[in-house]
Amino acid sequence: MDAAALNETALAMVEPGRGILAADESTGTIAKRLASIGVESTEDNRRRWRQLLFTTEGFGEFISGVILFDETIRQSADDGRSFVEIIESEGVIPGIKVDKSTNPLANSPDEKITDGLDGLRGRLDEYRDLGARFTKWRAVITIGDGIPTQYCIDANAHALARYAALSQEAGLVPIVEPEVLMDGDHDIEACFDVTEATLHRVFAELDAQGVLLEGMVLKPNMVLSGKGASDRAAPDEVADATVSCFRRAVPAAVPGIAFLSGGQTDEEATQNLNAINRIADQGPWELTFSYGRGLQATPLQVWGGEDANVDTAKAAFYKRAQLTAAARRGEYSPDMEG
Repeated sequence: MDAAALNETALAMVEPGRGILAADESTGTIAKRLASIGVESTEDNRRRWRQLLFTTEGFGEFISGVILFDETIRQSADDGRSFVEIIESEGVIPGIKVDKSTNPLANSPDEKITDGLDGLRGRLDEYRDLGARFTKWRAVITIGDGIPTQYCIDANAHALARYAALSQEAGLVPIVEPEVLMDGDHDIEACFDVTEATLHRVFAELDAQGVLLEGMVLKPNMVLSGKGASDRAAPDEVADATVSCFRRAVPAAVPGIAFLSGGQTDEEATQNLNAINRIADQGPWELTFSYGRGLQATPLQVWGGEDANVDTAKAAFYKRAQLTAAARRGEYSPDMEG
């Protein structure tokens, strides 16, 4: 493991003013996204959509890294250039989702465990050879009646740490993503407690398995009210709770925290990120974003699967990235939505 190289890449991923585009939707997830605009989820349609994003001129001004899916890292644009080559030409770092998605947790079927550790070492070597410089693994924690259990938190934290150690062994920076889901009607206090407990356990496992904290990026949820809560917390409250929680649980050695959008609308995710970055003393880490839906929802609707709309959709993606980068600096205003 080259600690200096891992730290250099991690710092570049969270550098000031830029964030990470999550374009790593599984085949099932992107099928739902495409269905929302009436487009069939064929391999070529998926390729056309990702091509639109990656060939948006100047998007690297606001985006430091792109997380790809297994299919996507092997694809090329119409002009024959590989997606990895195109991404790198914008000064953006290519990465790869390496987990095999979630399944019911044995003996606790209302909770989820992430699969994909079997054969991971060999897949990491292949992805590195294909041009990836970082990886991502997502674990999900659900708040509900009697859950999460400590068993679920422990099992997912252990898997996250095993994945991270294997990634660093392969010379790849791991994005560690423990997501406490927004699903439910819980209040922000419940999210705070579960997020703190999850993060404490994740970092205990990372330490136990020898993961270099300086060579990783944390991708967590913000501390939010549940989607179904009757009185959802406003951005300033979200910011205070999120920063307070992470000060308690995230070591200073971690270079950066790249928040996921996690079911928030474009504007909600941007406003909450902006409020977090407006707090005068956020903590010792870079506080950035790693958004999928929060960057793609608007341009996807504009595109609608039509070649005639490609340029307009690129403009919508560029603007969404620009606004999100402004929020990453704490300089966003709803007036900028236009």
